[in-house]
Amino acid sequence: MSEAAAPSEETTIRDAGIVSRSIAAGIDFGVVIGLMGIGYLSMAIILFAVDFREFRFPEVMWIFTASGFFVTAVLYLFVCWAVTGRTVGYAFLGLRLANAAGDDVPVVRILPRAAFCVVFPFGLAWVVLSPKRKSLQDIVLRTRVVFAD
Repeated sequence: MSEAAAPSEETTIRDAGIVSRSIAAGIDFGVVIGLMGIGYLSMAIILFAVDFREFRFPEVMWIFTASGFFVTAVLYLFVCWAVTGRTVGYAFLGLRLANAAGDDVPVVRILPRAAFCVVFPFGLAWVVLSPKRKSLQDIVLRTRVVFAD
C-alpha cells in the first residue's frame, strides 16, 4: 500500500504583484483622503460650536493641504505597519509588509518606508520589472509585500 503524501510543513511565502499592491495603494489613498476630510469637518464643527452666528467653513491654503496629506499619509502608513504589518488596503487584499526573510519589519525601517512610499509612489511600478516583485522601496529598505498566512 502506498501512503498518501503528507502536506509539506514548509510554507512558501508568495510576494504580491503589481495588481494587488496597486489596488491596496488605491484603497489606502482613499482612507487618507477620508481621514483628511474627517479632520476638516471636525475643525468646522469646532468653529461652529464656538460661534455659530459668525460661522464660515474654514479656507485652507494649498500648502497646508499638501503638507497635511504628506503628514497624514506617512502617519497612517507608519502606524498601520508598525502595529499590524497591514494597512486597510493590505488587509482587504490579504497582504502584509515583511522583511526579506518574511518576518515582521523592524520599526526603524517602517518610518523611512512610509515616507518613501508617499514621496515617490511611482517606485511601486518597479514591481513590474523586478523578477522578485519588489518595488524601489522594497529594494532600498530590504522589505517585501507578501500574501498573509
